[in-house]
Amino acid sequence: MTTVSDPERAEAIRDRYREVFATVPQGIEDRIAVAGATGRLEAVETIEQFRLVLLAGNTLGPRTQQLVHFAQLVALGRGGPARLHARGAIRAGAEPADLVGVAETSLVTSGMPAYALAIEIIDKEAMPRGAAPAGAGRAPDAAASSGEER
Repeated sequence: MTTVSDPERAEAIRDRYREVFATVPQGIEDRIAVAGATGRLEAVETIEQFRLVLLAGNTLGPRTQQLVHFAQLVALGRGGPARLHARGAIRAGAEPADLVGVAETSLVTSGMPAYALAIEIIDKEAMPRGAAPAGAGRAPDAAASSGEER
């Protein structure tokens, strides 16, 4: 029987997050560090197994799972984790319009603060840069909006 070292076990946990997010969230690094320092890496592995069973084995699929995570975290006002799951949704095949759908739903279920947070995250994480969106540009001045010529 081959024994896997703690560093190898910790790296296996990190690899699962890299697969979804292309990075390891700081909270996961903290969890691994504390568990390693206190001899509780098995507890983190148990949490990860729990997550694997409930999320990877879920019929929703990765794209929808990430959108659900994004929605729930926006509703809770948890910007950092919501941002991470917005990126995860994009990596799993979601389009910016899908994230906007979540934002609009969050307005109904959680109010304007949730909607504003979602839009801020979408703007920074999912919108292509360099191209002006439709209707972008200078706000019409009073003369233009009143129909007067200059």
